[in-house]
Amino acid sequence: MAPRTISSRLGAAIAAALLAVVAIGYWTWHSGEGRPGQSGGGDYADTPNAASQSPDSVDLSDSQLDAVKVAPVEARDFPVEKNAIGSIDFDEEMTVQVFAPYEGRIIALFGSVGDDVKKGQTLFTIDSPDLLQAESTLISAAGVLDLDTKYLQRLRDLYTTRAVSEHDVEQATSDQQTAEGNLRSSRDAVRLFGKTDADIDRIIANRSADPTLVVPSPIAGRITARNAAPGLFVQPGNAPAPYTVANIDTMWMLANVAEDDSPAFRVGQQVQVKLDAFPGQVFDGNVETVGASVDPNTRRVLVRSAIKDPQHQLRSGMFADFVISVAAPIHSPSIPIDGVVREGDGTMTIWVTADRRRFTRRTVKIGEEHDGYRQILDGVQVGELVATEGALFLSNALGTASN
Repeated sequence: MAPRTISSRLGAAIAAALLAVVAIGYWTWHSGEGRPGQSGGGDYADTPNAASQSPDSVDLSDSQLDAVKVAPVEARDFPVEKNAIGSIDFDEEMTVQVFAPYEGRIIALFGSVGDDVKKGQTLFTIDSPDLLQAESTLISAAGVLDLDTKYLQRLRDLYTTRAVSEHDVEQATSDQQTAEGNLRSSRDAVRLFGKTDADIDRIIANRSADPTLVVPSPIAGRITARNAAPGLFVQPGNAPAPYTVANIDTMWMLANVAEDDSPAFRVGQQVQVKLDAFPGQVFDGNVETVGASVDPNTRRVLVRSAIKDPQHQLRSGMFADFVISVAAPIHSPSIPIDGVVREGDGTMTIWVTADRRRFTRRTVKIGEEHDGYRQILDGVQVGELVATEGALFLSNALGTASN
């Protein structure tokens, strides 16, 4: 055989051998040896395996199962609520400006701003000329009645011996009855100044007039303003009032809600109020007023709620967040918040599994959030198994495997 022919056959044999080696290596790689996620993968043994038949599925290895928690989808009640921000204020319907009922100069003050007072507790006293006049008239009327009573008794004694005429006795009786009427009127006049019957009897007995007029608080509450000082001359109804007292068992919550949200608010709806000053505490109340007009500048509507505050913790001017239930709760499938992932394109996804090892990403439509759960409006059914923790880990694993 010619040397050239032998050389050609030897080259063909070598080429065939090389092709066989390449074919064996290709088959070995596709059979899983040395692939990421398999036992022979070296540094890639703990990387989740993106299932080749589904680009949105991830298979977990035994060592990765603890990173993901699985639970069935549950149905929960999600309240239909509206949130807004407002401020606390005093209940103006239970706020009283305390004026002196008569003119006079202030003698002493008995309360400061922030003090809690009881109904009938003295706020201030004034030196009242009107009270002095009324008490003087009372003392005079009592004296006249005493004199007329004694005179009538003396005439009656004389009439028994016919020392006086019957006409004289009748005239004395008329004078005595007139004096009784004058005394009753005088007592009523003094009583208007806040004096009790015991005080009036003491004035008559001592024949001493006291011009000190006591001005008490008409309600129980807290002093919210003081515009008085000793020596200041005050008159009834002359602003500013010496004192302002507000009942703080109930406070107002004032909020300006968006015009678009205003139709959802109605009088009587329950309100839950939270304040930064009292973390974890909820104050209950009810909507009392929904504004009849929209502010032309802000396009907002005033909503006023009455908030119960039996412990007197709230202060006027505090900022607060409030929630109002505007409809009956909605019963919907729910998933813990950690089980829902927001993807880069803005879609919301969850991870569904049947065997707790292979997880498939699924796009869902979400609703409200309540008590750590997210409402699912579409995309999953109650009872399906989903990842409740570790969903973000699965999304990252899918992205790594895809790359």
